[in-house]
Amino acid sequence: MGKKNTSYLKSPDLLPISYDERKIGTRGFFAMWVGMAILLATFDIGASGVRSISLSWVVLATLIGCIAIGAFISIVGDIGVEHGLSFPVYMRAPFGTVGTHIPSITRAVTASFWFGLNTYFGSTAINSIIHTINPGFDNWLLCYFIFALVQLINTASGIKWVERFADLAAPIIIILSLVIYNILTTDIVEQGNSVWAWAENPVTGGAAITAFIIVIFANMGFWATLGCDIPTISRFFKAPRNERNWFKRNRTNLIGSLIALPLTQTFMIMIGAAALMVAGTSNPVTALQETASGWMLAMLLLMIVLTQWSTNTAANIVPAAAVFSNVLGPKVSNAIAVFIVGIVGTIIQPWSVFEILTQALLFIGAILSSVSGILIVDYYLLRKRRVNVKDLYRNNGQFKFHGGVNIAGFIAWGIGGITAILLMDFSFVVGLVVAGAVYYVLAKHWYFKKFSQAEIEDPSDDKYLGITVGRDWIIDEDDENNRTEVVG
Repeated sequence: MGKKNTSYLKSPDLLPISYDERKIGTRGFFAMWVGMAILLATFDIGASGVRSISLSWVVLATLIGCIAIGAFISIVGDIGVEHGLSFPVYMRAPFGTVGTHIPSITRAVTASFWFGLNTYFGSTAINSIIHTINPGFDNWLLCYFIFALVQLINTASGIKWVERFADLAAPIIIILSLVIYNILTTDIVEQGNSVWAWAENPVTGGAAITAFIIVIFANMGFWATLGCDIPTISRFFKAPRNERNWFKRNRTNLIGSLIALPLTQTFMIMIGAAALMVAGTSNPVTALQETASGWMLAMLLLMIVLTQWSTNTAANIVPAAAVFSNVLGPKVSNAIAVFIVGIVGTIIQPWSVFEILTQALLFIGAILSSVSGILIVDYYLLRKRRVNVKDLYRNNGQFKFHGGVNIAGFIAWGIGGITAILLMDFSFVVGLVVAGAVYYVLAKHWYFKKFSQAEIEDPSDDKYLGITVGRDWIIDEDDENNRTEVVG
């Protein structure tokens, strides 16, 4: 028996997900979105919006932004659905087997940042709940570490446990969020204000248009993070074999991202705006403490805890853990990588930048939208959804490029990212389009002429498609010559 291949390229947790391993259905992903879309940043976008324009315009801008980013997430998600591949693994195609680490780590650190921030937000709610029951208790830091540990254990138990928690939490979240909104708006009306017409410092004309657009792109910029690495989650989506219709194959993602995301995010935007009207802050924990008390306050704060938990497990810990597992190699299992996410997110102390959260969203969107533009161009326009998956797991395959780095990908990322940062208010679209266009030109007319790509030279369905032709990609961990298997 030969020596076992210990290449990080073949970390067990990063191998393609087979048809039988795909456990998340439409209802499960819908429930996951209900939890993921309710978090501190969402409330902050709503509060920031009504500082300049009325809630009706903020809601419209949010719906536009969420539907646009939801469509984008569904488009990128086909990588996971079709081939069972995670984000850091597919990134070996446009960035190289070594180069994948740089943009992947950028995303992982961002996800860890959000884990820390959401855990902090949840810990303040837990602290308030305990303080309501026991007025002598006040220790958010202790609550933080306990809450972080519970979330990490939940995620380390596997994707099915993440979905089960989402299924349990979603109905509770919906009911309690309706109660929260009713409490806040009742207080606003009692103060003599109109929920839908109020604006802290209203603007008109061009300033109003700019404020409207900023809300659109703030929503898109925030979910640009998940838009990049949605394949890490979508590889677990149930999908019909031998289904060539793109919409039917991606039904789970489409329903979740185009229905659950816009509806949930918009409603949470409304709560964040109402919290500002009531208490002068987007933080509903503070607003609720001023408008509710006793067991009612405790129950409402419980909703805040559940939403941070749901968001962190699916949108932050799972994707970041996949990246850390990819970077650190086969000796670091997914479970260990999950706890690395928790450590990184805590060390960063993201709660210290809460005051500039909306601007941070736009900046992150600028960086990661460029990666997303490259992903879409590489997968749809250049490879036309066909991927030489076996070579993604080979040290000396077609994705080795220059020492493991796809130079075209990095040039495009740099140009797209810088352009997006210079045009920060429109960062998501600018980064997406510019990076994608530059990558297309460089890869098609220069780089892939130097480094031939098998699926581009021979765009065979039978050789390079996945579930569309009923294929499970089987990677032999010991053999450099990987094989594939077509199932039923």
